[in-house]
Amino acid sequence: MSHYKSNLRDIHFNLFELLGRQEVLGAGKFEEMDVDTAKEILAEVDRISREDLAASFEDGDRNPPVFDPKTNTAPVPASFKKSYDTWMESGFWSLGLPAEIGGTEAPSSLVWATAELILGANTPIWMYGAGPFFGKVVYDNGTDRDKRIAEIMVERQWGATMVLTEPDAGSDVGAGTSYATPNEDGSWNIAGVKRFITSAESDLQENIMHLVLARPRGVEGIGGPGTKGLSLFLVPKYHFDHETGELTGARNGAYVTNVEHKMGIKVSNTCEVTFGDPQIGGGEPAQGWLLGEVHDGIAQMFDVIENARMMVGTKAISTLSTGYLNALEYAKERVQGPDLTQAADKTAPKVTITHHPDVRRSLMTQKAYAEGMRSLVLYTAATQDRVQVAEKGSEEYKSAAALNDLLLPIVKGYGSERSWTLLGTESLQTLGGSGFLQEYPIEQYVRDAKIDTLYEGTTAIQGMDFFFRKIVKDGGAALGHIASEIKGFVEDESANPQLKNERQLLGKALEDANTLVGQLVNDLMSADVTSGGDLRNIYKVGLNTSRLLMTLGDVVVGWLLLRSAEVALAALAGEPGNDKSFYEGKVAAAQFFAAEVLPKISAEVAIAQATDLAIMDLDESAF
Repeated sequence: MSHYKSNLRDIHFNLFELLGRQEVLGAGKFEEMDVDTAKEILAEVDRISREDLAASFEDGDRNPPVFDPKTNTAPVPASFKKSYDTWMESGFWSLGLPAEIGGTEAPSSLVWATAELILGANTPIWMYGAGPFFGKVVYDNGTDRDKRIAEIMVERQWGATMVLTEPDAGSDVGAGTSYATPNEDGSWNIAGVKRFITSAESDLQENIMHLVLARPRGVEGIGGPGTKGLSLFLVPKYHFDHETGELTGARNGAYVTNVEHKMGIKVSNTCEVTFGDPQIGGGEPAQGWLLGEVHDGIAQMFDVIENARMMVGTKAISTLSTGYLNALEYAKERVQGPDLTQAADKTAPKVTITHHPDVRRSLMTQKAYAEGMRSLVLYTAATQDRVQVAEKGSEEYKSAAALNDLLLPIVKGYGSERSWTLLGTESLQTLGGSGFLQEYPIEQYVRDAKIDTLYEGTTAIQGMDFFFRKIVKDGGAALGHIASEIKGFVEDESANPQLKNERQLLGKALEDANTLVGQLVNDLMSADVTSGGDLRNIYKVGLNTSRLLMTLGDVVVGWLLLRSAEVALAALAGEPGNDKSFYEGKVAAAQFFAAEVLPKISAEVAIAQATDLAIMDLDESAF
């Protein structure tokens, strides 16, 4: 039986009852993608995920690729290749790609709803299959030559990679030393070593297109220090005809020189890639082409990075969801001990552990976060729908884009931290000692999930980005927009009176969150030396940016859960039919989260307000 337990009912609830995606489906640029078609796609992707993609989940972990340094290859297990081929043959990977390069126009909300299913069943399949999306980035940023390359990438289903990190630079992308020198024919030769490159080698595709950040040399006025000096180059594994896409048979000088040994997602090759080393292969140069013929590499790469952050957040919550559903199934079957009210009676019948209070607390914690963060992901995707349908440059476009920018660090940073923590402390714990065994999938979920807090910028980086770039640089506009929506929900006099207490708790949480934002802004201003401030106060900000990210994540998730509860109560007041238990669960999860999670925000504010520089003054030897 498949390890993967999907929650298609809750996906439908979010798309069509909470977020009203029927408003964009079947209209405008999505005219051919109506609600019925979208539901058919979701049903089929759900089936494929549970039956075909999940089939190689365990084998890929137990028998991961082995790197051969003689051939610089790392083939995947046959079972995984079969699952991957099934996904690519389905054609659903084309959702959301431009029609001009062979894609199927679809709103982002539908794309990420389907993505949850694949990512929960077998994450590396989505990652290896991301080449066509990279083709979209090439198409959006490219010249006519590049647009044809993008079309080829989609037509031939090539793999692709984002190539940023270097061994010595790590997350400091601007410190990278890989460089590019121009050739007379307009191409460039790339030289350097990159690390932690996902999907840079496999036997799944005929070719892999590397999108490489490198610093140009030999051209006056470009290629200076920092991220602004970086350009983005298209560097294929094999040379190809730029008109037909046919491989010429010649190997390019971009070789995988190591595959990492990891604690999780082992079937996903995480590679070191060496470009233009005369000692490797035939000593060929690593030839590439400047994307768009403009030296704007970091801005172009952010198209990839932001999509990757959305992917990581979706992966995180999808793993928590199936972790919870596996734990729930176990708890309903596991008989242990009498009911607590009969603990003193040695003859009392044994009960399933769902009767025990702390198990119920744990299960409701998992349910509330899993469903609340699904709403977070799809609310963010629905914001991306607004970007898709708005006229570029319009106020609606700018507003939606800014809100999306604000939400992405929450999806990625908050989503990954909460999911990883809950999988270990609640989902696995529900199974007791059995959860530590490979007989159950949750131990692999925990190992696979840890990377989510590290991928595409650690949680600390997400917190810094969230405060400095998405709040301060934006002047708080996007944050003010969502705070206003939450405030409006709290104060809505027509709202269901059954949630009065919960709305009050949300209102207090929002007030506390605003206070926390204000505290960090004040600390930042007090570090302004031009106004007589103390520069070291910037440390106070750095000590609290992750706290801010987690706090605002809880507020947004609490709001979305309570919005869901409003919808559920309206459904229960009608004729819910077989969905009665489903809707009752939505209300219970929202009420639980409001009572158990939101009050803790007051303590987070108090801690931030009391922050001093003692830890920064401590000599590192004391650690």
